[in-house]
Amino acid sequence: LLQPAVSVGNVGQLATDLVISTLNMTKVGYFYTDCLVPMVGNNPYATAEENSMELSINAEVYSSPSKKLVVLQIRSPFIKNKYRPFCQTLFSWVKSSKCARVVLLSSSHAYQRDDEQLLGTPLRYLLTPDLEKAVGGLMQELNWKEMEKVAAYPGINDTEKVLHIPGGGITKLLFTESCSKGIQMAVLLKFCSEGDNIPDAFALVNYLNEWLQLIKSKVNTSSQWKIPSSWRLLFGNGLPPALF
Repeated sequence: LLQPAVSVGNVGQLATDLVISTLNMTKVGYFYTDCLVPMVGNNPYATAEENSMELSINAEVYSSPSKKLVVLQIRSPFIKNKYRPFCQTLFSWVKSSKCARVVLLSSSHAYQRDDEQLLGTPLRYLLTPDLEKAVGGLMQELNWKEMEKVAAYPGINDTEKVLHIPGGGITKLLFTESCSKGIQMAVLLKFCSEGDNIPDAFALVNYLNEWLQLIKSKVNTSSQWKIPSSWRLLFGNGLPPALF
């Protein structure tokens, strides 16, 4: 199962859009929950006038059997105090659907990084203990950087370290609950700032592709991903026409 967190810059949601559009995934259902702000809109992945008027809602499920991949796309923010009920509903569905692994695409505020997090790539990962046993070695081979823990009380006690994902929305809760429930979850995230976050989405989806090889490519570039038609409305239509 691949899904985004509703986090800073909507980077996870934009990256998920690229996966659904590029793999031409089939919508197979809806994820009903009262934890998200209700919304309805036109088909974000329309390819012709005939399917442009199909409706989409706040949480939908897409499938690619050939890739053994299911995607839960979330399109609206969480209702206050509804994080934990959503978490419980999600994990219940994950177990009943027998999803082997969960990959969460997220982001975190770039301006709240500590000194260690300023070094090197802005991309990070987290693995639950159960998944660490299976793929931890591969992450080392890919030379990926694990999300660093930061001082719980900076300047007062720098020895006590905690996981801190500012701007990450439900990310930390989903990860810590997965650890306690024995669910195999990976979190892939990028440090970013609010604004035109399309480049961040490309960086995150290329990061995902390094591991899962959803599309075969020797070089990770933005041109290998199919831009959804709905992106024409983003950021003042600043995307070059050649990308569509």
